[in-house]
Amino acid sequence: MLVKVDDRAELSPAEREFVECLRQLPTAGLAIVGLRIGTQRGTRQIGAVIWTPQGILVCEVIGFRSRQSGILTVPPERTWRVGDHDADLALEFGTNPVRQVESAVQEVELTFERASYDPGQLCGAVALIPMRGATLRPGRETLRPGLDVVVGNAAESTELRIFLENFAPGPPRWTLGRVCAATRALTGWAPERGELIDAGFEDKLPEPPRKPRERPSWRYPDSARTHDLIGWGVLTVAVLGMLIVLVAIIGSLLDDGPAAEPAAPPSTTAPAPPPPPGPVECWPLQPDC
Repeated sequence: MLVKVDDRAELSPAEREFVECLRQLPTAGLAIVGLRIGTQRGTRQIGAVIWTPQGILVCEVIGFRSRQSGILTVPPERTWRVGDHDADLALEFGTNPVRQVESAVQEVELTFERASYDPGQLCGAVALIPMRGATLRPGRETLRPGLDVVVGNAAESTELRIFLENFAPGPPRWTLGRVCAATRALTGWAPERGELIDAGFEDKLPEPPRKPRERPSWRYPDSARTHDLIGWGVLTVAVLGMLIVLVAIIGSLLDDGPAAEPAAPPSTTAPAPPPPPGPVECWPLQPDC
């Protein structure tokens, strides 16, 4: 990660540890630490403003006055605790870390507005920097969407790296050109293009993956249903036609009745008379005599 420190910044021990931690991260991004911006009351120093290809984060960096290890509890309206004790944070008495980071986000937003630049949504985070050798768990707490508490130092930077790579999910939206424009709007200067390229920013956003072309369909979406309806209609007409023909044939048979056999034609030849009894007198040349 590319880290720039404002020339006018007065860094606390926790902020110097934070700078060392950020510089060893392999995460793509730009961090401006100790940024001084103008307010209605003069100038104010912001812990850090961090750009990644996916988003922009405003941080307030807070250290500890003593070495504390244990379970970290960060209720938004009560004193933060480490284990059974109040967190010994390096803050002025009565300062609320959540209010501090919310105020920092608002001041950065107002500075962008005065420069007529729209950076989109800004996220906020409190970066707790324990003394080396101390362990705080969990390494991240979410107070509300867009506002988190993350723990890290140069010796234990894993949770901080994971947070910076995932606090703004989604596709990349910060190109090196947009980062240069935003830093000019916020500070009046911008890093070199080569530095931003080395830090992992692209000159152009990657094109979204193209969807495979669908083969053209030569029928309407409801053509299959239409064809089914037509088929059923044709079948119904055919069945009705067959029934009508069958009824006509049955009616015709009932009207004609059963077929009668033809009567034998009357004979026109009279039956031969029976032969007379007794011997028959035969005449010469008479047949059958």
